[in-house]
Amino acid sequence: MLKKILVANRGEIACRVFTTAKKMGIATVAVYSDADRDALHVQMADEAVHIGASPSSESYLVIDKIVQACLDTGADAVHPGYGFLSENSHFRDALDAAGIAFIGPGKKAIESMGDKITSKLIAEKAGVNTIPGYTDVVRDADHAIEISAEIGYPVMLKASAGGGGKGMRVAMNESECRDGFERATNEARSSFGDTRIFIEKYIQQPRHIEIQVMADSHGNVIYLGERECSIQRRHQKVIEEAPSPFLNKATRKKMGEQSCALARAVDYESAGTVEFIADADMNFYFLEMNTRLQVEHPVTELVTGQDLVELMIRVAAGEKLLLAQKDVTLSGWAMEARVYAEDPFRNFLPSTGRLVKYTPPQGEGVRVDSGVYEGGEVSMFYDPMIAKLITYGDDRSQSITRMVDALDNYYIRGVNHNISFLNALMVHPRFVKGDLTTNFIADEFPDGFHADLVVQDDPAIAVVVAASVHQLDCERAGLLSDQLEGHEVEPSNDWIVAIADQYRSVQVSLTDTGYLVELDGQDYHIVTQWSLGDPLFKAVINDVSVSVQVEPAASGYRLFYRGAEINARVISPRAADLMKHMLFKPPVDMSKFLLSPMPGLLVKLSVNEGQEVKEGEELAVVEAMKMENSLRATQDGIVGNVQAQQGDSLAVDQIILEFK
Repeated sequence: MLKKILVANRGEIACRVFTTAKKMGIATVAVYSDADRDALHVQMADEAVHIGASPSSESYLVIDKIVQACLDTGADAVHPGYGFLSENSHFRDALDAAGIAFIGPGKKAIESMGDKITSKLIAEKAGVNTIPGYTDVVRDADHAIEISAEIGYPVMLKASAGGGGKGMRVAMNESECRDGFERATNEARSSFGDTRIFIEKYIQQPRHIEIQVMADSHGNVIYLGERECSIQRRHQKVIEEAPSPFLNKATRKKMGEQSCALARAVDYESAGTVEFIADADMNFYFLEMNTRLQVEHPVTELVTGQDLVELMIRVAAGEKLLLAQKDVTLSGWAMEARVYAEDPFRNFLPSTGRLVKYTPPQGEGVRVDSGVYEGGEVSMFYDPMIAKLITYGDDRSQSITRMVDALDNYYIRGVNHNISFLNALMVHPRFVKGDLTTNFIADEFPDGFHADLVVQDDPAIAVVVAASVHQLDCERAGLLSDQLEGHEVEPSNDWIVAIADQYRSVQVSLTDTGYLVELDGQDYHIVTQWSLGDPLFKAVINDVSVSVQVEPAASGYRLFYRGAEINARVISPRAADLMKHMLFKPPVDMSKFLLSPMPGLLVKLSVNEGQEVKEGEELAVVEAMKMENSLRATQDGIVGNVQAQQGDSLAVDQIILEFK
């Protein structure tokens, strides 16, 4: 068995590997950049080595520094996690030369599967279903248009060395093909240093389903069921689950056997994932093979009962798999939601900063894989993932219910996060039904995500909770000592709860177990031990368990429940009458300005002062998180003052230009 493992990664995946290594009695080594000096993965490891400056190009991507860290600490093996150097064959070569074991597949598999064109050719030869397309390198935009016309629109343009949604564009016509080729090429250059693009038929109404394979060095290859990863935004997975609500046993078996055939074709060892696209008729086609551990591996672990990291370590140590295909069983249902530091109400702009408050959920069937802690920071230098929230249940319905409850209990302050969006997805009727495609988010949220799209299963919950919190606050004020005689606070029981433009009349009284709230002629019995200052209002309301996040705000209370952020004011009936007649100042009109929607680099300024532009015309391109975002005119106009220059680093809402 391996004696000491260095994890050439950071964040939650480094913590995840350390957890299994410690369970196996294996010593651990972390590496860290300047930004990660106080990170959780550094604290978890037995040893830690500083490897450079904050940018990954100066630390986590520098092969020589990782190898030297192994030599300095005596680590006899490296687990690469995912991302960074996990699929870099040169890294594998360097470790081999230093006599250090790589917990992953061999060079042949990494190189052949890392190139989308080569991998597709190997897959075809191995008898794996593949998508019709042009597998040679596309020369230029004109060549792309020529090929696309032969294949037939819609088409998908893909970077050959791509991954993570970068270097990918869907083109529905010739114009989109030309623009998409330029964008995909630029992203491929900045993300992978490889501008090769290929084209294939775009499958409409597709589902993204992947097969987990595991292989050892003794010729044993098995598959451990599938994961449904169809809920994606801009080709980035958001929700994953196992098993898929779509597949039947026969199709699962076919996909699994083809995945194993592909693994054998490249002499695969360790954990790997073969990704497929499936159409509505359950035809499936090979997309790519990821020669590493996947972000979403926990859902497979929960439904199979296998620790994939442990299996990887044992395979790297030369052991045979003790699990045969007949021993693989799928039990229950698992969901994973990726919790990111981003603002879903502002087009998912990344958010960075300190986690002022951080309390992950707990409970039966709840697992949190995270690399952060309260007081830690979400850095601008890396992926903004806070955690992977995973729930397990006897069936899909129970797993969804536990996920919704866990999201309600996930308390994060200091950075913006996407929990409201995740909760909206979980309770969406189409999602609950299992009617999924990779277009789900684009179809259901075509104009982005905003508060009006968060539907409450019972809007009364927010009203009665706000009223109860306010009542207790007033009762406590009435107990203050040294009050002026004759002017003591006498708490009322009659209140108006104002949420948006809705004013609801309530009566609140304390009971031995909590509160009794009368709303619209209905009694709400609230049983709770909640006390002022506790951010989670956990209660049983009319025999239903709820958890509502509560914060005092300047004008009342801010509640977070079932994905909604609700601002509630609890006021007297007289104050409510006055407020209804108050005049409100309209917001400032910013329509004549082009603002940067995210922090990023202005890589292209497409217009000049005085230029006349038409609706839909490109104005600028902002690069953020290695993705290019084209900003286009929303109406006809004339460019006035240009306030930013190409190459500028932009802040959120920074003015790029003004229209006359």
